[in-house]
Amino acid sequence: MKTNKIALAIAVAAGISFNAMAEEHLKSLNADYIDNSIPLGTDFYRHVNRGWQGAHPLTAEYSRYGQFNVLSDESERRVKEIVTNLAATNPEPGTVAYKVANLYSLAMDSVRRNTEGAAPIKADLKKIEDARHEDMPGLLMWMHAKVGNPFFAAGPMEDMANSNEYAMYISGARLGMGDRDYYLSEDAENLKIRKAYEKLIETQMRNAGYSARDAKRIVKNVMKIEKSIAEETWTREQSRNIPAMYNPRTIEQIKELYPAVDWDRYFIETMGINTPEQVIVTQLNTVQRGNDLITSLTDREIKDYYLWKYVSQAASKLSDNFTDAAFEFNKVVSGVQEQRPRWKRALSATEGAMGEAIGQLYVEKYFPESSKEYMLDLVENLRGALGKHLINLPWMSTDTKMQALKKLNAFTVKIGYPDKWLDYTTLEIDPSKSYYENRHTVEQWHQAREYAKWGKPVDKTEWGMTPQTVNAYYNPMANEIVFPAGILQAPFFDPEASDAENYGGIGVVIGHEMTHGFDDQGRNFDASGNLADWWTPADAEAFEALTNGLVNQFNAVEVLPGLNANGQYTLGENIADQGGLRISRTAFLDSQAKKGIDAENGDEKIDGFTPMQVFYMNYANIWAANTRPEEKRNRTMSDVHSLPENRVNVTLRNITPFFKAFGITPGDALYLAPEEQVVIW
Repeated sequence: MKTNKIALAIAVAAGISFNAMAEEHLKSLNADYIDNSIPLGTDFYRHVNRGWQGAHPLTAEYSRYGQFNVLSDESERRVKEIVTNLAATNPEPGTVAYKVANLYSLAMDSVRRNTEGAAPIKADLKKIEDARHEDMPGLLMWMHAKVGNPFFAAGPMEDMANSNEYAMYISGARLGMGDRDYYLSEDAENLKIRKAYEKLIETQMRNAGYSARDAKRIVKNVMKIEKSIAEETWTREQSRNIPAMYNPRTIEQIKELYPAVDWDRYFIETMGINTPEQVIVTQLNTVQRGNDLITSLTDREIKDYYLWKYVSQAASKLSDNFTDAAFEFNKVVSGVQEQRPRWKRALSATEGAMGEAIGQLYVEKYFPESSKEYMLDLVENLRGALGKHLINLPWMSTDTKMQALKKLNAFTVKIGYPDKWLDYTTLEIDPSKSYYENRHTVEQWHQAREYAKWGKPVDKTEWGMTPQTVNAYYNPMANEIVFPAGILQAPFFDPEASDAENYGGIGVVIGHEMTHGFDDQGRNFDASGNLADWWTPADAEAFEALTNGLVNQFNAVEVLPGLNANGQYTLGENIADQGGLRISRTAFLDSQAKKGIDAENGDEKIDGFTPMQVFYMNYANIWAANTRPEEKRNRTMSDVHSLPENRVNVTLRNITPFFKAFGITPGDALYLAPEEQVVIW
């Protein structure tokens, strides 16, 4: 009876049909890229993708190049055409076209930028240098309002406990090298990166006009401060603990805990708001370290830290000597050999400034409404498939299943582009000013928009990506899955491709994003997007036991000599990869059954492959990539996603139907006995 009650909680899956199975041919998947010299039971990823890798060798511009880059290149080409065409229309001042065209032109004007050099930032650097001791509290406010977030960061964001309203958050300062281990680990690779970072600081300060002696002093002080912050910064694994990040404190408690800051003055001068009654601290110990440093450091040490924070954020908007120095550091970290062409960097900056304005033109030209309709139907099919999986979970109780189904049915789906576009009317672009000044204006405009949200209800129509972005995401505080137009292209999605290819591509992506609602982080939020524990203790314990098994599987993978994958840090993405595959397979089989086709056991073929073989091969295909060793290390240190080959090979070892599709048996390297497999969703 209880199971029947649960079944009534989900909608019947919609039947999706892209093409009839008869006379189908591969569209997204290129069978010529398959390398039969590599046994598929040994390395399925390279069996499918070796030919692709050979056809797409890494050029000097890239540290990694994969299918996402192929689509990004095409999106970039389209956006460049849009932006350059706007300039050709001689747009009226004040129009969106005028703003986009002029910002791109300023970014491209290397002659002017090189002539100006560090001049656009000299006055602000002097402001920092000239500050007296009594000016230091105000200088901190100015840095936070105009430049960056030294010692700590603060700002409004959806309240994790009430996602319809904004809360004020305080978090730890961002580290210049990103991950704490770059400062604390003494292995040879980290030492090399740390030395390169010190060289970067010294070079950029010399570019800004400082003497060699002063630049060396600044390096010493910056490293002292950032290392101290790193010592109290959470590890990558700790940063996945969402409940531990929710630490509400009254403003009186904040003033007592962190007295180094005049908080009333801070909120008025940096955000233009009255002091909040409550603040949420994400990392108590990290913010405490920032407070302690403010009170213990000398004015000279603090100024040097501010100078570097200022110059580092300005570098990409200044002359070539600044951007060249930043690239030299990037070479050490990622292994990339050549800077991206200037037009690509200029285009990226313009999109960062006015991405939705460009996106509106992009979807008008390149995204047919029919693709949106296909996707909406496909999403509902995947929703129904995930519902089936939830109902049949052997390790979850009925009470928790009901809450999970409630959350699943509450998913908001956004496809292609926003229903409401961002209004850029008040953003000013002045071609008489330097590129740096205009970029600073853009950043201040966006920051003011964020601060203006304070005290207002959360706008659930907003998007976190532009339509032309080749990606997708799940937002737990809106309980929404979002698929921009940019990713809705082959090999992920093609209305002319077989169902098997589409379900192995975009179907898995949809399932992946849905599963994020139930991964180690997403599971902490309920159907309304609020932080809540809707699990029984026994179910939470069972989930943790399963995820520990998945963590161990990825931890066992050596990505480079002496460096293993981080299964805990990548857990959410690994859960979602496996969940996406399982859910999309069910949705695919259901869609075929509605057409009277047994896709798993029937005789149908697509260019000689069974539909299920095509399904799994296109999954491997979407992760095809070449990656430099330095970038593998960098991503293992800083990316929540596993490396592409592990997203395929390690994930598929837990899926018995994959073994059946290709005849993989005990003795094959990829084979994993059912009792050793980790099956979560």
